[in-house]
Amino acid sequence: MPKGFTYILQCNDGTFYTGSTSDIERRIMEHSKGHGANYTRKRLPVRLVYLEEFDRIDDAFYREKQIQNWSRKKKRALIESDFDKLHKLSKCLNDTASENR
Repeated sequence: MPKGFTYILQCNDGTFYTGSTSDIERRIMEHSKGHGANYTRKRLPVRLVYLEEFDRIDDAFYREKQIQNWSRKKKRALIESDFDKLHKLSKCLNDTASENR
């Protein structure tokens, strides 16, 4: 199974796009030329702000799906390697969290 990469792009409008691929250089070039996802095509230019490498593409895909569900603040903490903030933003704060303590 090929290696995989999970990446975050910052779009021209300041939003983030999270994706995964087995060929990061090709994929970034596709996004930059407007041949990537429809989301990034409408928000050019884009720049790579975060990258993780995995031994398997399916692990990269799983990580992509995990990050896609995160808030903007949590993604920003990951991009900035602010692990204390990332940890705080990862805590469950809903009503059921206090019931399970």
